[in-house]
Amino acid sequence: MLKKLLRFLAVLILPFIGALLIRFLYMTNKKKFHSPESITHEPIIFACWHGELLMLPYLYSHYRKIPHAKVLISSHFDGILISKTIKYFGLDTIAGSTNRNASRVLIQGIKSIKEGYDIGITPDGPKGPRHEVADGIVVMAQKTNTKIVLVEIKPTKYWQLNSWDKFTIPKPFGTINYYSTDTIDMNGMDLEEAKKIIKEGLLKHE
Repeated sequence: MLKKLLRFLAVLILPFIGALLIRFLYMTNKKKFHSPESITHEPIIFACWHGELLMLPYLYSHYRKIPHAKVLISSHFDGILISKTIKYFGLDTIAGSTNRNASRVLIQGIKSIKEGYDIGITPDGPKGPRHEVADGIVVMAQKTNTKIVLVEIKPTKYWQLNSWDKFTIPKPFGTINYYSTDTIDMNGMDLEEAKKIIKEGLLKHE
């Protein structure tokens, strides 16, 4: 009973605090966007490593002034917290992963793209291995003829958690460097070739 109560309170309070923290960190850092000036208005799959996703909403808002996206998030408790946090930035979610419940998640992702949503995905999420690309992002892109934008988020000052993904939290008063690619077309590539391009693209500024 106590555990349920604590979880209820966490879901009620922590996302609000988390959203405030993200906004505070963004406002207290300089920002540099090493990105194309614009991208297509067609639905896009935005991809970044799980450990870099904290500040992703601001790269998205750099391109889409009116948010219309769904982010693939773990169906576990930490995923619920993330889901409720990013709602403060106008983002919806699809619960699950492309490793577990893969078919259901892919179907929901494909349906959402056809409805005009952008998709946010962490190719190594939600549980790793770190910096290894799961098949789902490639399958989703090819099935829907949707292009991918690869995103790296590199703060000059940061804390790094001792978690499987080395989750990165920018410190205040540094610079957050946003790197994003032109749209990448995965059509005609075999699975391993496409995964290699994604992995190399997301490690370009390591």
